[in-house]
Amino acid sequence: MLLIVDDSRMSRMLLRALVADSRPEWRIAEAVSGDEALAMIAEHAPAFVSMDVNMPGISGLEAAGRIRLRHPEIRIALCTANIQESTREAAARAGVHFVAKPITAASVADAIAFFEH
Repeated sequence: MLLIVDDSRMSRMLLRALVADSRPEWRIAEAVSGDEALAMIAEHAPAFVSMDVNMPGISGLEAAGRIRLRHPEIRIALCTANIQESTREAAARAGVHFVAKPITAASVADAIAFFEH
């Protein structure tokens, strides 16, 4: 299962559509915040998480760090418009894959390749 975490409904819809096009067999769930994602993961841990950075409540980086502590097996891709080098470095330190927004078919293919390997 893939959990898409983004406060933007449009971003979630676009990512869901692009993933479903290439991996129609994947189950996809959505969360609108890092807090909601953590609650969902506590109930049922997905194999993969796509996480935005800037959201209400805890940041995507903080949520990703918490997920990594409790579920190191979950593969996390940070999908964000915040493309500063410091964000890329923070993603690398957290052990998550970095994907720059805007989301494209190519960037989703890159994230899927990361998830599956």
